[in-house]
Amino acid sequence: MSNVTELPTPQPLNGVRVLDLSRVLAGPHCTAMLADLGAEVIKFEVPGHGDDSRHLGPFKDGESVYFGLINRGKRSVELDFKAPEDLQRFYDLVADADVVVENFRPGVTQRLGIDFDSLRQHNPKLIYASISGFGQNGPLSRRPAYDIVAQAMSGLMSVSGFPETGPTRSGEALGDLCAGVYAAWAISSALFAREHQGSSAQYIDVAMFDVLVSLQMTGLSNLFAHGRAPGLVGNRHPVSTPFDTYRAADGLVVIAVASDKLFRRFCESIGRGELADDPRFADDPSRTRNEQALRAEIEAWTGQRSVEQACDLLLDAGVPASPVWNLAEATGSEQAQVRQLLVQPADDQPPLVPQPVYFNGRKPHAATRAPRLGEANAAFGLTNKAGAVQ
Repeated sequence: MSNVTELPTPQPLNGVRVLDLSRVLAGPHCTAMLADLGAEVIKFEVPGHGDDSRHLGPFKDGESVYFGLINRGKRSVELDFKAPEDLQRFYDLVADADVVVENFRPGVTQRLGIDFDSLRQHNPKLIYASISGFGQNGPLSRRPAYDIVAQAMSGLMSVSGFPETGPTRSGEALGDLCAGVYAAWAISSALFAREHQGSSAQYIDVAMFDVLVSLQMTGLSNLFAHGRAPGLVGNRHPVSTPFDTYRAADGLVVIAVASDKLFRRFCESIGRGELADDPRFADDPSRTRNEQALRAEIEAWTGQRSVEQACDLLLDAGVPASPVWNLAEATGSEQAQVRQLLVQPADDQPPLVPQPVYFNGRKPHAATRAPRLGEANAAFGLTNKAGAVQ
């Protein structure tokens, strides 16, 4: 793992101040990426309680590992928006800020006086990003939403899983995480526009529902072409075959063939060149229609070999293939180490997982662990208050 002393400087967002009102995952993921890129992120938390994710396990030394992963590089202050003096102090900070990020239910910020229209009165060049389940308008906008709700209603769950087991949620909170990525992208774009086009205050509205619908290119192309929603196909690709997991002697091997030329190469690599001339497997549509017959031929070969042997033979022929790793195998791999996916803080804390993009061969990332609750209160003239944001 890399050491934090290797931080590249300057970072792309040096000098940008972000006021982070967000909680749990989507908003904090967005602002963690901004912190990785050099922004000063001030996280506002409920006095005495903090972000709900501080109380989500697992814990190490009394601190939430989950919270630590998504709040790296930030500064924490406690603030009660219902207290007039705290609200005024927040307005003062808004005047000198560049960005505000929030993921309250639509309508809450207006009630608290911290919505876009209220805050741009204090800063006419403010960039304000709202992240929610269904966006700020439409019949579903006020509906409460966690990631599983967005996955379910976006259609993503309807194409994830096997026909015999039914719709399946992705193993990670893709709605939250992808919304956070899009919000960070939009904020960076708005900062560029303000700098180079003289833009005034900008309001960014990101919805998990919108994001997950927009990501389904294969499903959308089938819907638009055939007029019907795609269904469950397990791990295989709905239009390219073979493109799936196959049983080897000691586990599962992934084989991904996405063209007729590559299919011929695959057949030759397993000593079954005649399969490429079989009319049942002549092209992708034919192979997909006859997927079960082709699977039997493939697993007759993979079943006689270990995952490692099958991968080595296929990769030597230029056919994409891989084992199915668990997370410990992925993060412990030499590839992960070379790519610096994990960063070890200076103290004995769990690793940080910074944003994954390199700039000119260097990866900007936040140098500090997640903050203790209220750690920066004094620095911003704030004191602990009883109360909470509802």
